[in-house]
Amino acid sequence: MSRYPALFERLDAAGEGAFVPFVMLGDPDAETSFEIVRALVEGGADALELGVPFSDPVADGPTIQAAHIRALDAGVDVDTSFSIICRIRDTWPDLPIGLLIYGNVPFARGSGEFYASVSEAGADSVLIPDVPVREGAAFSAAAEEAGVDQIFIAPPHASERTLAGVAAHSRGYIYAVSRVGVTGAENASSTDGLADVVANLRRFGGAPALLGFGISTPEHVRAAIDAGAAGAISGSAITRIIERHCSGASPATRTVDDLPALLGELRDFTAGMKAATRR
Repeated sequence: MSRYPALFERLDAAGEGAFVPFVMLGDPDAETSFEIVRALVEGGADALELGVPFSDPVADGPTIQAAHIRALDAGVDVDTSFSIICRIRDTWPDLPIGLLIYGNVPFARGSGEFYASVSEAGADSVLIPDVPVREGAAFSAAAEEAGVDQIFIAPPHASERTLAGVAAHSRGYIYAVSRVGVTGAENASSTDGLADVVANLRRFGGAPALLGFGISTPEHVRAAIDAGAAGAISGSAITRIIERHCSGASPATRTVDDLPALLGELRDFTAGMKAATRR
């Protein structure tokens, strides 16, 4: 059973929203990415969204695109990513874990085999950013068969038909986009219209909404909660912290300059973002 309902019930009773950090598996290498996850959880992350490195991440801005490249350079592929997820699940049995992965992987592996692997690794959900809800029926069916929540994106300014489809077919949570464009802290989330985004989704019922894209400060998190969202997802701001602590142009020379300093900064960042979810 998905871990999301229990999470949202617990947070609602405590008067809190969810803070969900995104991190790329294998950035800058497999072992360090696990320690990064540990720091995020210790900082107060309520759930995780984990990226699987891919060569053509069309929904991502330059910061997360670079994280894909660093992870691929480190030799991290889909199977390595699943092994890291297994380790995360073994360490934090109750933590909701979502995957963000591009559609080529389930296409290439076959949706049944792919979602079975997701379930076996211990992940709760899958978000495929290049598959809109109108093309998602086969993915939803395979996910349901494997006991995995399929997540769909609710774009800004979406039609009523799209919002109704997202609400009807998303399980676990709905990924509500706070602005147009690609991921990235370079283009900050706009607080204008956030309440309308959430209110439009609520008209159709469905799972709780988490706001993403451009969420990089506690003020952005607070605005998401005030707008009625169940929480916020932040990725590029975290990825920029990781990138800032890395040196070396090639995989052979790339190192983290000061791992304790990196992990400490990530814990502090997460704690500040989490604090902004408290109503």
